[in-house]
Amino acid sequence: MAGTALAPGKVRVKKTSAMRGHRSRLALVNAVPVTVFLLVLFVYPIIGVLSLSLKGDSGGFTLHWYADALSGVNLSVLLSTLRISAETAVLSLLVGFVLAHAIARMRPVFAALAMLIVVVPHFISALVRTYGWIIMLGEHGLINSLATSVHAPGAPYSLLYNETGVVIGTTSVMLPYTVLVLQGVMRGVDGRLLAAAAGFGASRLTIFRRIYLPLVAPGIGTAGLLSFILCLGYYITPALMGGDKQTVVAALIDQQVMKQDQWNSAAAFGVILLLLTFAGLGVLGLAKLRRTKAHARRSSS
Repeated sequence: MAGTALAPGKVRVKKTSAMRGHRSRLALVNAVPVTVFLLVLFVYPIIGVLSLSLKGDSGGFTLHWYADALSGVNLSVLLSTLRISAETAVLSLLVGFVLAHAIARMRPVFAALAMLIVVVPHFISALVRTYGWIIMLGEHGLINSLATSVHAPGAPYSLLYNETGVVIGTTSVMLPYTVLVLQGVMRGVDGRLLAAAAGFGASRLTIFRRIYLPLVAPGIGTAGLLSFILCLGYYITPALMGGDKQTVVAALIDQQVMKQDQWNSAAAFGVILLLLTFAGLGVLGLAKLRRTKAHARRSSS
């Protein structure tokens, strides 16, 4: 024979390889705009902020701005921001867990309506919602008026321009995120596991502690970390409800840029917040890796 015909199997293999190569090249071409977008709008600004935080007044390398950010009044503001973020995350989890659990047990129609009630206020301007809280929590607002009318001890309460007011305001902002994450995880819990445990005589507390809580624990960690990270750099609500007496890092950065023209110090604070965010994501990643390894060990044993 003048030529050798290829077997049908080899032809299929060559066609498959060609298709895979074409798809790989197409994927690389599609990834170029996304890569350029991230480099221009994410990586480049971060590099600029980092270099600005390491530049001294004379233009040379220095760590002065980081030392200044981690000492004195600036350190107390940073610690206060971390505390407020942690308090907001815990309070959002407590309230969000109850709401998400109740919504997860509803019928789909009522659950969708409840989620609409939770999420829709989030689309209202944060400025409008913050002023609404200021009106409600003021000395003559709804909360203090009700407390005074029932002769509550200590009424009227000081709920504005302090840490209490800031935590209330930031919790209201972070609550929809928490409910969305937790409700999605709770919907995925197999009710047959809970019914089986109840059938074997386990109490409701035991079912909740030994079965339900471990199943929704990843969602709790994700929701708490999300609230914490978002609260770290939140500006509008702490600035309006905290006033001059309760400054957070975002408000301090605003003061340094707009009033003091201290761009280097503000950049150092920005890098510190970014590192804290990466640290939180790292903790979440390590926790997920531990759960994966533990699940793999249980499956293999």
